[in-house]
Amino acid sequence: MGSRKLASLVQPTPLKYHDGAVLQGDVPISIVWYGKFTPTQKSIISDFLLSLTPQPYQKLSSPSVSQWWNTLDEVYLRKAGIKSPMKTQILLASQVSDEMCSLGKSLTRDQISELAAKVGPKKGGIALVLTAADVTVEGFCMSRCGLHGSDRKSGSAYIWVGNPAIQCPGQCAWPFHQPVYGPQTKPLVAPNGDVGIVGMVMNLASMMAGTVTNPFGDGFYQGPKEAPLEAATACPGIYAKGAYPGYPGDLLVDPTTGASYNANGARGRKYVVPALIDPSTSSCSTLV
Repeated sequence: MGSRKLASLVQPTPLKYHDGAVLQGDVPISIVWYGKFTPTQKSIISDFLLSLTPQPYQKLSSPSVSQWWNTLDEVYLRKAGIKSPMKTQILLASQVSDEMCSLGKSLTRDQISELAAKVGPKKGGIALVLTAADVTVEGFCMSRCGLHGSDRKSGSAYIWVGNPAIQCPGQCAWPFHQPVYGPQTKPLVAPNGDVGIVGMVMNLASMMAGTVTNPFGDGFYQGPKEAPLEAATACPGIYAKGAYPGYPGDLLVDPTTGASYNANGARGRKYVVPALIDPSTSSCSTLV
C-alpha cells in the first residue's frame, strides 16, 4: 500500500481523511530481523521505537522523537474528529531473528507479508520486517526505500524497511551519503555512526507515520489509493526549516561527534525524522 519513495523535494500536497480506521491506543510492535544485524544496529533501531512513546521516567531532551510522534495524535486524529482519550502508544511486543535468511536473500513483496504473518501480529499491531544490507527486496532502490501494508483478516499492519548501506545509500540514506542524482552536496555525518542504519530509521519513521494514519488504505492520504501520498511521504526530502532540492534543511549538529540530527531519543541517541504534512494547511512541519 504505502511506500517510502526515493528522496526528492516536491510541493506539498493536501491530504484528505477518507473516514477509515487509524491506529490508536497501545500499538504492539513485533520485529523480524531478517539477515545479520549487529547488537549495536539492533539497539539503535529499538531505541528509536522506544523513543516514540517513552516511559514517564524517561525524559528526552527537546526536540525529541516523542514530540514528533505526538504530532500524529494532535494533527491527524483530533482533526479527523476521532474522539478518544487514548494516545498512540508504541510497545515492543516481540523480536525474532532470522539470520540464516530462511526465504533466501532475494525477497518478493509477497514474501515480506509472509514474514510479517509469521510473527503473529496482534489486532491493531504492526509487524516490522527489517532486512539486512545484503538482502534484496522487490522494488528496493529502484522505486522505494520501504513500504507498509495490512492484513484485514487479522486487523494488523506490517512495515518493511531495508538497510541501504550497500545497495543504494545515495538514494535511501541521503543526506548522509552522496546523492546519485541532483546537486552533489557533501554528505552529512550520520548520527550513531552508521549510514545504513540512519537511512533505515528515517524510512522507518516515514512508514510508521503512514501506518498509524492510514493502516488499511482508507485513512489519511492523497492521490491514488494504490500509490498514496501520506503523512511523511507527502514531504519528501524535508527534514528541517530551509530545505530545498538537494538540501535537507538546517539540521542541528552535535558538537561532540559532528553528526547532524533533528530529534533526541532514548539513551542520549540522536535521530533524523521526516517532516509531517499538516492536512489542514498543506504545509510541512519540522521539529527544527
